[in-house]
Amino acid sequence: MKKKAWGLSKTIGSFFTNQHKLMEDFPERYSYNPTLRWNAELESYFSNAYGPQNFSRISKALTRPSCYSCIRVNTLKTTPDAVIDKLTAVLKENRADISKCEVAGLDNVVFVRGSGPHAINYGYAADGKPPKEVLVSRKCAEAVLRGAQVYVPGVLACSAHVEKGELVAVSVSVEQPGVDGGWGVGITRGTVLQGSETDPYHLERSGLYIGQGRAMMSRSGMFRVTEGLAVDMSDRVFHLPSFRDVLEGEIFLQNLPSIVAARALDPQKGERILDMCAAPGGKTTAIAILMKDEGEIVAVDRSHNKVQGIHKLAAEMGLSCITPYKLDALKAVCVRNESEDLSDPSCAKDNHGGHIQDSNFMKSEVEKIESITFERLNAEKDFKKAVSNEKAIESSYISKADIRKEMRRKRNGPGRNQCLGGKVEKSKGFAPSSFDRVLLDAPCSALGLRPRLFTGEETIESLRKHAIYQRRMFDQAVQLVRPGGVIVYSTCTINPGENEALVRYALDTYKFLSLAPQHPRIGGPGLVGRFEFPDGYTEEWLRPGEEELVQRFDPSSPLDTIGFFIAKFVVGSNEADLQNSSS
Repeated sequence: MKKKAWGLSKTIGSFFTNQHKLMEDFPERYSYNPTLRWNAELESYFSNAYGPQNFSRISKALTRPSCYSCIRVNTLKTTPDAVIDKLTAVLKENRADISKCEVAGLDNVVFVRGSGPHAINYGYAADGKPPKEVLVSRKCAEAVLRGAQVYVPGVLACSAHVEKGELVAVSVSVEQPGVDGGWGVGITRGTVLQGSETDPYHLERSGLYIGQGRAMMSRSGMFRVTEGLAVDMSDRVFHLPSFRDVLEGEIFLQNLPSIVAARALDPQKGERILDMCAAPGGKTTAIAILMKDEGEIVAVDRSHNKVQGIHKLAAEMGLSCITPYKLDALKAVCVRNESEDLSDPSCAKDNHGGHIQDSNFMKSEVEKIESITFERLNAEKDFKKAVSNEKAIESSYISKADIRKEMRRKRNGPGRNQCLGGKVEKSKGFAPSSFDRVLLDAPCSALGLRPRLFTGEETIESLRKHAIYQRRMFDQAVQLVRPGGVIVYSTCTINPGENEALVRYALDTYKFLSLAPQHPRIGGPGLVGRFEFPDGYTEEWLRPGEEELVQRFDPSSPLDTIGFFIAKFVVGSNEADLQNSSS
């Protein structure tokens, strides 16, 4: 397996050889050379975990995007070779270099090469005058570095007298420490930028120029309208092709470690699988394709609109085995009592129609109770419907408030329950031991996502809160998997407290859990040891021998991925421990 990982690293390394053009010939001010500013305690913590030099390399890598796009092919609709042919035609003008992944288990992955960082001449040398420029927000800049354009909401400030069609330099405003101890931009939207050193934001923009583009509207237009394309980027520090509206349903743009996480789950046809934090649905659809769309995947998320997004993506990819629900993952285990509605679409199904039946009632008695309950519910619904119809007939007067409400609806558009897709189905949770496999891609500090230009707000305390939240979710996941089943836990952060420390908690709390080998394995080993914080708290990580059973993706490694972590657990049988955890 190490040979495969080394081979992939060598492939990706050679894939992008000589693609980086250094910007040493240009003034430092008009370059892209950002530095992440970490909280002092957090920097000490990470330096201890990784070593000062390695953490410095990680910090630098985080400020840059990966120099390739990773595409997962929907093999139920097409093939990698067919996708390569189509992308070659679509990206012909960009002369994109496209390659198929040769690693076993990742044969549905296609790489499209990008390049950078590039030196950009902003025109300041021609007449000695500073270039006209547009200053964008940090989040807008991070999207531009990944290949997006500059849209109006992302513009913060602009040079004077910028007209439509002019070339402008694009720079970034990164949050700065405030006098109150917090962080903020400290610039008013619409501020006039000056190129001279008298500009109060002159130093702030040094080393944060991300490219050049053509203004698609005048300066006044950028701050008069609320939407639209502000700058069409023509020359970028990093060149990455855009895949917007390209081969929809056939391909999905996804980070390589995320694809590996779905593979590590090893889903089988006919199984019942839970994706606990499923939005936006990338891993959910990857699992469905691996199962050949045969079985059942329950995908949950606490956001109404995100659940609708999963619906849309599944339909776009032609997948029918995915059932999305709106549900908080912290309440994923159904707690039943005598007054519970037996008609609940998820909990009732698990208790009476799932893989494992723990009830001591006879099946006929259960069916009798359900029949009486459904009749009672239907009678109540018919009664309420009749009453509402009578009221509608009696009241034909339309109030002014109703008229104003209708006018607002027409002006603002339909509400979320009236938008495309309609209402989403809610769940009250699922019965214990009712899934074969569970994927918990937990909400995290996201300190592994790239490119990243700001980390100042994260502290030791905030990272600890993330870890506590993830443990509570994991407690739910353990109860939902049947004996002999599998849990895959993953995050997109470099924080050991949310990664190795969670594994330590899981193995020490649930003695019936054990780490399992992962296939494919292309990531590096986990961190072994512990860290003692100044306040006396000790964080335990992995023990010797466990590090090779997890996958840690280092953003500064030759694989050039985001920071990511994957752990795979096999669930044994221990009812006593499960009962203690649920109580």
